[in-house]
Amino acid sequence: MTEPTIPRVIAYYLPQFHPIPENDEFWGAGFSEWTHVAAARPLYRGHDQPKIPGDLGFYDLRLPETRAAQARLAHTHGVEGFLYWHYWFGGRRVLERPFTEVLESDEPRLPFCLGWANQSWSGIWYGAPDRILIEQTYPGPEDHEAHFESLLPAFRDSRYIRVGGRPLFLVFRPQDLPDSRQFCALWRKLAEEAGLPGLHLVGLGKARRDLSELGFDAAALQGPTFPGMGKRLKGWRARLRGLRRKPLVYPYGRYIEHAFKEVATPLDYPVVLSNWDNSPRSGTSALVLEGGTPELFRRHLRDALARVADRPPEHRIVFLKSWNEWAEGNYVEPDRRFGHAYLEVIRDEVEAAGGG
Repeated sequence: MTEPTIPRVIAYYLPQFHPIPENDEFWGAGFSEWTHVAAARPLYRGHDQPKIPGDLGFYDLRLPETRAAQARLAHTHGVEGFLYWHYWFGGRRVLERPFTEVLESDEPRLPFCLGWANQSWSGIWYGAPDRILIEQTYPGPEDHEAHFESLLPAFRDSRYIRVGGRPLFLVFRPQDLPDSRQFCALWRKLAEEAGLPGLHLVGLGKARRDLSELGFDAAALQGPTFPGMGKRLKGWRARLRGLRRKPLVYPYGRYIEHAFKEVATPLDYPVVLSNWDNSPRSGTSALVLEGGTPELFRRHLRDALARVADRPPEHRIVFLKSWNEWAEGNYVEPDRRFGHAYLEVIRDEVEAAGGG
């Protein structure tokens, strides 16, 4: 296996751009992420909504042509591969079709890995915090084994992203696992029994020194504690209760100044955020990072790449949030306002960091 010589930018990839029965039941026939995106409207003066896609249009991820076009854009702009969000609810899988077709068709050839979005689907971001759409449960070791077996064909695929030969797997909420050390040990054991050299298990959200106590190898560190954020969060919680009429707005430029303070070890992987505005989902309960531009994103990405520059090649990992989270405003796919500018920033900065 040839070691990578350039930074490893791995982009989170949301598969919720096609109808599924569960969403049809909850939100109405034909629902997908585009439903919220297309319905968004400005909520205050200068609010940049709605976000309108560019080259790829309002696509449907059931189409192989769409997935191929996304992969070409990623490959030609410095993205090593996609981290497909994966949903497992006690043996129940949802939104699995796009990745299943990628796996079974052997196309596109872009590298990939998986992340378990292990949280309940609730209505909190849609103004119904007490409504549980699909509950995340943890039935025990037998369920963990069944979960692993369902993903083994992906782990064995030649496209699967590896660190030290071990397939990389990310858990969105590691602290929610009832016994995370047992989970990690069991999955490593199952991997070795299946002929793999183990797994590279990454937990989201805490420093590696904390995640190691939970059994994980590394941490994906996303977002700072904003200066003055405590007071703002009190107002945000009030908004979640429907008592305020405007989203919580915070400067993107200030966000990126504080984003990577916790990145301290070679197993702390920074997560770069292209932007954030979840008002299409959340309305006035939203958080908006205001004033983001490709050039500010360049500073943010450059900072992340500098922090991994001295690491062993396989650990020069930067996660990108996200490739296509349109309803959260964090995407790098072309849109009507900036075109390919965010992708061009990634390409330029990755090439520069790799000595290209």
